[in-house]
Amino acid sequence: MGFAIASGATYAVGMIAEYGLGLPVIGVPLAFFLATYFFGGFYTVRTAIESTLRGKFEVDFLMLVAAVGAALIGRWAEGAVLLFLFSLGHALEEYALGRASRSIEALAELAPRSALVRRNGEEPIEVPVEDIVVGDIVVVRPNSRIPSDGFVIAGVSAVDQSAVTGESIPVEKEPVPDAARAMRTVDTLPPAHRMFAGTVNGSGALEIMVTATAADSTLSKVVELVRTADQAASPTQQFIDRFQNWYVPIIILGVAATLAVSMLGFDQPFDDAFYLAMTVLVAASPCALAIATPAAVLAGVARAARAGVLVKGGAPLETLGRVKAMAFDKTGTLTWGAPTVTSVVTSDDASEALLLRTLVAVESLSDHPLAAAVVRDLADRVPESDRLVATELAAVVGRGVRATIDRDAVEVGNLRMFEEQGLELPGRLSTAYAEARDSGQTLMIVRRGGRFLGIVGMMDSARAESAEVLSALRDANVGTLIMISGDNQRVADAVGREVGVDTAIGELLPEDKVAEITRLREIHRPIAMVGDGVNDAPAMARADVGIAMGAAGSTVALETCDIALMSDDLGRVPFAVRLSRATGQIIRQNLIASLLVVVVLIVATFAGLTIGAVVLVHEGSTLIVVANALRLLRFQNGKEHAGIDHEEKPENDR
Repeated sequence: MGFAIASGATYAVGMIAEYGLGLPVIGVPLAFFLATYFFGGFYTVRTAIESTLRGKFEVDFLMLVAAVGAALIGRWAEGAVLLFLFSLGHALEEYALGRASRSIEALAELAPRSALVRRNGEEPIEVPVEDIVVGDIVVVRPNSRIPSDGFVIAGVSAVDQSAVTGESIPVEKEPVPDAARAMRTVDTLPPAHRMFAGTVNGSGALEIMVTATAADSTLSKVVELVRTADQAASPTQQFIDRFQNWYVPIIILGVAATLAVSMLGFDQPFDDAFYLAMTVLVAASPCALAIATPAAVLAGVARAARAGVLVKGGAPLETLGRVKAMAFDKTGTLTWGAPTVTSVVTSDDASEALLLRTLVAVESLSDHPLAAAVVRDLADRVPESDRLVATELAAVVGRGVRATIDRDAVEVGNLRMFEEQGLELPGRLSTAYAEARDSGQTLMIVRRGGRFLGIVGMMDSARAESAEVLSALRDANVGTLIMISGDNQRVADAVGREVGVDTAIGELLPEDKVAEITRLREIHRPIAMVGDGVNDAPAMARADVGIAMGAAGSTVALETCDIALMSDDLGRVPFAVRLSRATGQIIRQNLIASLLVVVVLIVATFAGLTIGAVVLVHEGSTLIVVANALRLLRFQNGKEHAGIDHEEKPENDR
């Protein structure tokens, strides 16, 4: 900006000296015009040389040629105003784009500069965040920023994670039950335990075990990925780059033709013909066209990051809005990925109380995930005074478990366990079993002392928001909605009906999912896939756009996907689609406006428009294009899942 102001000041003094004081141009005015050339052309020359060495002739090169041409025919003032207005336009453009850049850089400033660290059980000392190492214990005071990634080992508090995950409501944090195990399984820790650098602690004091250095924190990775996002050119930008490669040479040929026709066909003096040719050169320069797409991509990526959606470049940002189908992994995406008790059916001669007391007593001894879910969901329905004690637990591989309660033999397992003994379910239970199986439930049959007590059904429950989010995507004409799953087809069909997908495909191994995405691409391309970014990474990589949920803190998810939803919120998907479409719309508006300006200016030059006026219109149109792109920074999130009570994910840990 300083050079642009200096070029304007020297140009003004030169004009006053020549036209105000009547001094001859060869003298004081020329000295100031040369100064304008220096200040206004300093960055233009540097950029032109760099692009030319790369074999590209861009806008800066065209402007430089026009300024030199004006000087050659003695029109120093015209060349000076060209370089002044061009440099001023560039400076204002960079200032405007700085709004989007500052939005990104503000993320990097969220992490505090220092932290209180407790080492070897001693009193905490203040150290720079760069000196924190994995395994340190960080003490976080109330209402202060979290200095590093980690998990809570002491204290309870609500933490504002909006800066990283985009969640508007603070998340309750509590200590992990086993710190040593948590260090080994950091990526799988539930949200209630995980902490991220740059987030804000609430009213409670916390102690955090550090799991990543400052350079490797989730916040640092997000900032770096957003900074470099514009390096992945969008399809439109790739087209513009190819367009400019042949557009500039054609313009140079057109300028030469203008010069020749003006002199030979219309008998104009060389100076006038050359000036007209230079004016055409400036008028045809695609200034606004060059910035139309990058400005929109930068603003779109910055807006997405503020909402907890990390978009890795213009290509996925633009492609997402054009998808004709979207595939979802079932487990952990449309469902919670943890089983919950969904039905309890007793036999005719047994009470529900006896069934639950027996089942809870046996499953309390087991470490199977289904057993953990039973205890979690049903233990509260058995009063402490009615609790039973089971002993002699023995697993029957692929069938269930056996145990003893008050000298009664107890069996809990699947239908095969009892069919192999030649046993059949009594009428009521047989009917209930068939109905529950057809609905996709996993069933546990309970038998004690030689009689069947009942059946307990379990399912991986659908997220509360899944149905509404899918409905929002359907209303947005996203296309076909598909669910893919490794579960059996009955389970897939049941969940698919509940959440409202068009097609549910089950019984897929990881390699089958890749093949299925490949098949779907041939039918619906482009296609997006939503998954957890870890187990689904190969299939997501095969899709045109891979979207990972709950990617905060997961290095694998951040690296393998095209778009990362930092929180575990499916409602970010419709937001990302809407933002993608808004970005595409603004890119099209900018391109149309840029091309219209070029056409109008080229026509106007033959009607006598001067170089100064042409540059003024060009730079004005560039600023308008940038301002239009920056509207994306104010893009509003929709209400795709407003009003839904977001239940917490069921945990298997007891």
